[in-house]
Amino acid sequence: MAIRGRVWKYGDHVDTDAIIPARYLSLVTPAELARHCLEGLDPAFASTVRPGDILVVGDNFGCGSSREHAPVAIQGAGVGAVVARSFARIFYRNAINIGLPILECPAAVDDAETGHELEINLAAGRIHNRTTGRTHRAEPYPPFMLEIIQAGGLIPYTRQRIENRQT
Repeated sequence: MAIRGRVWKYGDHVDTDAIIPARYLSLVTPAELARHCLEGLDPAFASTVRPGDILVVGDNFGCGSSREHAPVAIQGAGVGAVVARSFARIFYRNAINIGLPILECPAAVDDAETGHELEINLAAGRIHNRTTGRTHRAEPYPPFMLEIIQAGGLIPYTRQRIENRQT
């Protein structure tokens, strides 16, 4: 699975309230949440992000409350992947559960700037910065986690497995 997109770079400790403010938690669809994604951090993000763009962030991305709305808002905005120095554990699990590709790779974070173009190979854990020409390695996903992401999240993955057992 390859992802290619333009970088949006932000710093450390971006919490779930910065990703999707609590006043929008009554919204339920990814499209509704996407309209407010990162608005407290970058008011232009939601209106200018393009499908496939990539968030590059610092340490502890997704800290704060365990709301699943945060990765849903990011995915709903069309973000193809998130590359971070590190993720808050609950955000990491929520992202995988909804099928949002995320990778930890400090070297790729250091190398990328807003506007750069990245190409990510999830199976290999390879992050290529097409702007600088440098390639970085993240820990590749185990096959079962790649299957969850490719299926679009844990629920679609589980449905597929149940259906495959019945045939």
